[in-house]
Amino acid sequence: MERFPVHPDEVTAAWLGEQLGVRVDALRWEPIGTGQVGDSVRFFIEGDGDVPPTLAGKFPAADTASRTTAAMFGLYRKEVAFYREAAPLLDVRAPRVFFADADETGANFLLVFEDVGPARQGDQIDGCDIADARAAIRQAAAIHAPSWAHAELLEADWIAPPPDLRERLGAMYPQAQAIFRERYADSLDPDCMAVCDQLAEASSAWFGREDPPQCLVHGDFRLDNMLFDIRGGQEPIAILDWQTVAAGRPMTDVGYFIGCGVGERLWREHERELLDLWRAEMRERGVALTHDEIERDYRLGILHGVSTAVFSAAFVERTERGDANFLSMARGACSLAQARGSIEALKEVI
Repeated sequence: MERFPVHPDEVTAAWLGEQLGVRVDALRWEPIGTGQVGDSVRFFIEGDGDVPPTLAGKFPAADTASRTTAAMFGLYRKEVAFYREAAPLLDVRAPRVFFADADETGANFLLVFEDVGPARQGDQIDGCDIADARAAIRQAAAIHAPSWAHAELLEADWIAPPPDLRERLGAMYPQAQAIFRERYADSLDPDCMAVCDQLAEASSAWFGREDPPQCLVHGDFRLDNMLFDIRGGQEPIAILDWQTVAAGRPMTDVGYFIGCGVGERLWREHERELLDLWRAEMRERGVALTHDEIERDYRLGILHGVSTAVFSAAFVERTERGDANFLSMARGACSLAQARGSIEALKEVI
């Protein structure tokens, strides 16, 4: 066994009690969530009066391909570092963590955090209503504004990508798109697939961009990584899955969410409202930006949804829900990219 448990069966009552500083007499677990890069469970706990009745745990993916991908890109170690180093400095509602550690290989990690249920799981495939979209956009600003120009965070060793990551991603992306096209050519609208192809053709430019970072970004800011009406409706939302947190530009999250998260019908009616809401939330936290100042980055940020859908489909465990999920992401992101000329915006920076 590692110096910490790496599977739910390895979490003993004695170990958990030591971490919590309470007496734990017994526990059991059951799987929760739909993540493909990490496996999450809910622990049901019996013990003294101070022990919480339930906690959540997050472990390495059982699937070898997903776990290898996570280790290669440092996803597990980054999520652990986020909870240790960044979460206390932000306004975003993330779960409180009781244990967070990763080994030196980056292939094994463990998070034990508060169970914010009962809650309503965001669903990438079903989409959301405008109230949920507004709640999510407010949380985006709660990440971006407190970390704006925060040098200690943006220049931290744990947030820095591997030196050759951009080159590796640029080289891998056409291969990922070839897999994506073969798998989904009959399921994705040809106009949307054309956007995916065009991004693959410009992959070196897409991954080689060197825009100076402005703040922390979640990196996978979509509905499957959000819980709504948490604690039985006591709070509106919590944001999960911080494996892709990075120093970057805020429209990476906002463009990604509006494209992938809300669905075409909703963004056609509420796109500008959501952008204005984000700017208002940022302004209340001391960061004032005009729409013109975010427009270019927004058009580019939409493409983050395209590249994430393509990469994830190619390099994580394939499941029926995963296929539906990645197609949903691609449809939303590609349709918005077409409407906003995102490929043209990328060509302007080449």
